[in-house]
Amino acid sequence: MRTFDWELLPHFLAVARAGNLRAAAQLIGANYGTVNRNIQALEASYGVRLFQRSRRGFALTEFGEALLPQAEAVERQVIAARKSVEGLDRSEAGKIRFSVSPTLAYSFVAPMIARFSDLYPDIDVELRLTSDIESIPDDETDVSLRGARTVTDDVVARKLLQFDLGVFASEAYLEKVFPNAGPKGEGLTWIGQPAQGPSYSSLSLEPFPNADMRHEVSDGYMRTRLVSLGVGMAHMPVLFETLFPNLTRVPGTEITAGQYLWLLLHSDLRKTVRVRRFVDSIAAEFQALRKDI
Repeated sequence: MRTFDWELLPHFLAVARAGNLRAAAQLIGANYGTVNRNIQALEASYGVRLFQRSRRGFALTEFGEALLPQAEAVERQVIAARKSVEGLDRSEAGKIRFSVSPTLAYSFVAPMIARFSDLYPDIDVELRLTSDIESIPDDETDVSLRGARTVTDDVVARKLLQFDLGVFASEAYLEKVFPNAGPKGEGLTWIGQPAQGPSYSSLSLEPFPNADMRHEVSDGYMRTRLVSLGVGMAHMPVLFETLFPNLTRVPGTEITAGQYLWLLLHSDLRKTVRVRRFVDSIAAEFQALRKDI
C-alpha cells in the first residue's frame, strides 16, 4: 500500500483552488518553483495527470476531480486534530489569528488590542484586516468579528450588540448643501456600497429617493472618512457617533435596526486559555461601548 505524502497535499489543494501556480503559491506562503515541483512529484507518485495545463492555468483532470474530495476530507481531519490539541492549551501565551473588517479595526479594535496587550504581554494577536468572511471551520482564522443577521456556521458565536443605523453627514455638509435641497433629496449625494460588497443591510435611498448615488465605497472606514469630509451622506451605524464627532445624524431621519455584531471562534478553541482571555476581553469592550450608545 502506497504511503500518502502529507507534505504534497496542501500544494495540490492550493492549485485546485487558485487555478494557477503563482496564485497557489501566494495562498499557502510558498514559492512558485516549490509548488510546481510538488505537483509534479504527486503526479509521478500516482502515475496520472492531476491537472490539465494551458495558458489559462491549471484545470483538474478526471483523476484530480476524484482526488479533490478525498484530499479535502483529509484536510478537515488534520484541522480538527490540531484544534482538539490546541483546545487543551492552558497557558496565557501564544498566537491568536483575529479576523476583523477595516471598518471596525482602526478606531474601535486597535485601542482594545492595545489594552489587551498590556494585560497579556505573552499573547500575540495576528490581526487580519479583511472585508471577506474568513472561515473558522476551514482554519482560515481563529477568532472573527463579523456583522450579520444570523450565524449558521459551525462555530461558537457570541452576540455583542446590534448595529442601529442612521443617516449621517458632516456638519459642514448639512450647513452648506441641505438648505438648497429638495424635499425628496434633490441636490443631495449618497455615498453607498457596491451591490456585490459587504453590507449591514439592504438599504434603499430612503428617506431621500431623489438624491444622487455618486460614490460607492466597499470599505466602511473610507466611507466614514468621506462623510466626515463633507462629500455626501450615508447610512451608518449609530455606534460611530461615539468615535467620529464630526458625524451628525441628519435631522428628521429615523433610526433603523441593522445587523448584529458577532464574535466567533472555533468550538475546539473555547477551552484554550489565551483564546478565552482574548474573546472575553473583546466582548467586554464592546459591551461597554453598547452602554455609551
